[in-house]
Amino acid sequence: MLGGAAVVGRVVWDRGGFGAASLQGARQVRDYRIKAAAAQEHAELAIARAKAEEAASAEVLVKRALEAMGGMKRFVSRGDVVVVKPNIGWDRAPVHAANTNPDVVAAVIKQAFDAGAKRVVVADGSCNDPHRCFQRSGIWRTAYALGAEVVLPAEHRFRTTRMKGEVLDEWPIFTTLVDADKVINVPVAKHHNLAKYTAAMKNWYGVLGGRRNRLHQNIDTSIADLATFMRPSLVVVDAMRVLMRNGPQGGNIDDTKEMNTVFATVDQVAADAFGCTLIGQSPENLPYLKMGQERGLGTMAWQSLRVREV
Repeated sequence: MLGGAAVVGRVVWDRGGFGAASLQGARQVRDYRIKAAAAQEHAELAIARAKAEEAASAEVLVKRALEAMGGMKRFVSRGDVVVVKPNIGWDRAPVHAANTNPDVVAAVIKQAFDAGAKRVVVADGSCNDPHRCFQRSGIWRTAYALGAEVVLPAEHRFRTTRMKGEVLDEWPIFTTLVDADKVINVPVAKHHNLAKYTAAMKNWYGVLGGRRNRLHQNIDTSIADLATFMRPSLVVVDAMRVLMRNGPQGGNIDDTKEMNTVFATVDQVAADAFGCTLIGQSPENLPYLKMGQERGLGTMAWQSLRVREV
């Protein structure tokens, strides 16, 4: 009886931290996907790689990938407030490939403004000190120079939200990242020591406040819960330089590999199923991908989509 009481008390006291399932009501969803169906000529997964004879340009690769997807105007309408969500988790320079490449972020911001966005906001919930992360990553300076708003995490910007996930029941949410007309997920593809690989789905950890390290006890389910909660308008994955091992924060240039690749899709599961192959990982080894597919978030069989290499 005492043991049972302790378990119940722990769940009530620490909602969301230890895997208390939400049994009442449907999961909460923030769905920013466009409503119109893609035409047959639009790619469902666009992979842009630098050609051997050209200099690697993130701006060119982002443009190619988005054109194959039907162009940014398919995703962003005139007057939209657009949130761009990179990975700015770590106090690392771009060469370490722990954060999203600032040139990829810049290219997405430009495309959003060109499509008619009224405002573009760049934000993330950093793991290390946010001021150092935003500055050293190069993203703060780049985004500000293009006219985007840069919002750092602060206590008053978080609101406790009932997400009703299997692990994430009630949790502080970074409101800047959910108060928008459109949300574009711009992660970096890299190794992760617990999740094995991180990019699109796990990038939503930056939406959370609180002690996120508690979620590592059930990391795959927490990733699936987050991807269920956040349904982005578009995913643009940075694989210009990829952290092959010792992720997520790395720190040794020898652990990285230049791939000069950017890929785009609206399917978070497919993005990670393809992206994990870049570090030699198999989608079948990532439980959160299977969970995402079972929840109807996308497909692990990325080859079954309309894939275009540009």
